[in-house]
Amino acid sequence: YRYESADGFASRILAIAALRDVLEAFEADGLPPAAELEARVADDIEGLLRLQTDLGGFAIWRRTNETSPYHSIQATHALVEAKANGYTVPADRLQDALWYLANIEEFYPDYPQLRCGLSLPLSCPSQIQDTLSAYALHVRNLAGDRDAGKANELYRRAGDDLGLDAVAWLWPVLDDAGAHAAIERLFNNRVTETAGAATFATDYGEDAYLILHSDRRTDGIILDALIDEAPGSDLIPKVVAGLLGNQTRGRWNNVQENAFILLALNKYFDTFETVTPDFVARIWLGDLYAAEHVFEGRTTDRDETLVPMAELIEQADGGATDLVVSKDGPGRLYYRLGLRYAPDDLDLDPLDRGFVVQRSYEAIDDPGDVTRDADGTWRIKPGAEVRVRLTMVADSRRTHVALIDPLPAGLEALNPALAVTPPIPSEEFEDGPSPRFTYWWWQWYEHQNLRDDRAEAFASLLWAGTYEYTYVARATTPGTFVVPPTKAEEIYAPETFGRSGSDVVIVESN
Repeated sequence: YRYESADGFASRILAIAALRDVLEAFEADGLPPAAELEARVADDIEGLLRLQTDLGGFAIWRRTNETSPYHSIQATHALVEAKANGYTVPADRLQDALWYLANIEEFYPDYPQLRCGLSLPLSCPSQIQDTLSAYALHVRNLAGDRDAGKANELYRRAGDDLGLDAVAWLWPVLDDAGAHAAIERLFNNRVTETAGAATFATDYGEDAYLILHSDRRTDGIILDALIDEAPGSDLIPKVVAGLLGNQTRGRWNNVQENAFILLALNKYFDTFETVTPDFVARIWLGDLYAAEHVFEGRTTDRDETLVPMAELIEQADGGATDLVVSKDGPGRLYYRLGLRYAPDDLDLDPLDRGFVVQRSYEAIDDPGDVTRDADGTWRIKPGAEVRVRLTMVADSRRTHVALIDPLPAGLEALNPALAVTPPIPSEEFEDGPSPRFTYWWWQWYEHQNLRDDRAEAFASLLWAGTYEYTYVARATTPGTFVVPPTKAEEIYAPETFGRSGSDVVIVESN
């Protein structure tokens, strides 16, 4: 991160403090020597302290600028973590920063808000104030200055108006058993889960910039709190999986996300991965000895065993059979069980396992070219051009998404990338045709393929929402065709998927 701001210094200090032990344990390639990391953190601490104001807080760019409450809390957080990890932090400067946090509510009226590029002396919104107070209490608690009374009062007063990140920061500070149970229940109710991952969302509207908020950072903050307060929660490994699945080239969207997520993952490592693996994992399926693998030392390698469906059916013998996973030796074992199958009925209903998917066929030239019977059968005139419309709904952010639509054998996709393809009819909207630049500007996918038997669209990241994909095909071969469902899935977590229903398409003869 090349900007020398309070956020830049603090985030880098937090990230290095969080990463050092994990990278050394896994002998990560490219890890700088320990002396270089020590020097980097020492320089960043010095740079951060140059931004500390006379009040004890921190300005964003120069100490002569206004003190920023959020940046002051994060800067103090970085100093506390640095000290805990053995780095040298001047005691008097840290105490000044902690004093600022203990009295932070006095400085909210001076917190400017940006409106249309102007810094206006508007009052800091109450939800933002409560979140800042919760973060300040969290950092003071990390420094050994637990203020349970203030935390209890904030939790009782703000209640349901608190953002999920604020609740997570308060959780370890509270000394109310009833509040602890209520918070764990809140996270269980507000989580968005798939078969393999879990995420959270909280909304600060247009004021989110005041605390540099993002949903992914919230995931990291909640993970940190869950490990402290509910280490047996089933959500913990799923939140970890969700965070790891949202990386791009080994990092997240910004330094805020990197810092808080790495802190949480470091705590996960310290809590659950302290023992170096040295065990043998074995799997039995009924009487079948299905797999064995030896794990020695820390590694990110995986071992895979495939059991044919015929063997699975034979072992079940018309009833249930046991699947036994055992571990002999110290260390933590992670495993995934998946089943790939083919349905025995061609008439399939829609299915939602993380995606809602719909498909429809639309006439382009003449409304009579495409009709639908009462039983759902599609009828298409021979030679007609048809627009295939796919609608996909994700109820949470999804990563590495593939949308696959099988073509009826009687239809041929018109690929505009081929020189022999005639001009593709543009889609008509209420105000006329959509201009080409608008189509590309709002394109949600990064890559598409139009193949002989299917259409494909791919995206690395999709936020929660509704997405459409359309393409044009021509009816070329008369006949009655059963069309498999359109399917959406996460490529690297295929248990998160969805499909439309199957369709019957009749291309009529002349």
